[in-house]
Amino acid sequence: MSKPCHLIQHLLSAAGVLVATLSALPHTAAADEPLVLGIFPRFSATVVHDSFTPLANYLSAELGREVKIETAKDQAAFLDVLASKRYDIVHYNQLHYIDSHQRLGYDVVAMNEELGKATLSGSLLVRKDSGIETVGDLKGKTIVFGGGPKAMTSYIAPTTILRRAGLHAGDYTEEFAKSPVNAIMAVFYKQAAAGGTGDVVVKFQSVDANINADELRILATGEPMPHLSWGVKSSNGVDFFNKVQTALLKVKASKDGAKILDSAQLTNLVLAKDSDYELVRKMIKEVADDDATKK
Repeated sequence: MSKPCHLIQHLLSAAGVLVATLSALPHTAAADEPLVLGIFPRFSATVVHDSFTPLANYLSAELGREVKIETAKDQAAFLDVLASKRYDIVHYNQLHYIDSHQRLGYDVVAMNEELGKATLSGSLLVRKDSGIETVGDLKGKTIVFGGGPKAMTSYIAPTTILRRAGLHAGDYTEEFAKSPVNAIMAVFYKQAAAGGTGDVVVKFQSVDANINADELRILATGEPMPHLSWGVKSSNGVDFFNKVQTALLKVKASKDGAKILDSAQLTNLVLAKDSDYELVRKMIKEVADDDATKK
């Protein structure tokens, strides 16, 4: 009678090991749970939901799963949620992608095309009546950057422009607006001498609807870099990666593609791969290294 008892004990022990192993595996969304689409707060929460709902509905149909949009009040809150790996699909800036790829296991599947361009440049914006003619004229002035120190096109890229013009940390006063659009508003209303934004932001509908952008001009533009990224959580598997990438890349050719893209203020979604972001990595290091020498 002892052998069957030992066998039962062995099976129970093995089952316990299996349960412990499964509980330690990375979490992936259950098949009946909605997929979470995280959109970084480039715009207000209301604008994000209104703009990307058609795309979320399209993805729901293509993936056979409900896709639910989530955003955050600011970039810090967004990054906190990203760090928890809650987002199955995520739209974010180049710096966010690079960091999430390295630390969290997200893989890039696509990038934006806006106004017919799949590249984006950082820029410094001033009022036409400011009297500021060169980047060097910003020494001692206040510069407002959109979104915070992890905003790639509105902080890292414009700061690269400043560094290459000979301005370093402490040569000007840094302030941060909630978003790139808010940074433009601050310059328009003379709350700062210049604003750090992406070169296309001043052309957004949300800017044109609120101010006369003709009173502003771009003082300097940085080198083109890959556009804003779309990533997926790698723990969801290769099949999930392929399905999301395929769906995003064929949006434009879909039945309602033009409406979906127009709602999101896009002209297309195009292929992206990790190696596309090497230039961005160099820019991040350039700014970080210079700031470190000034501390």
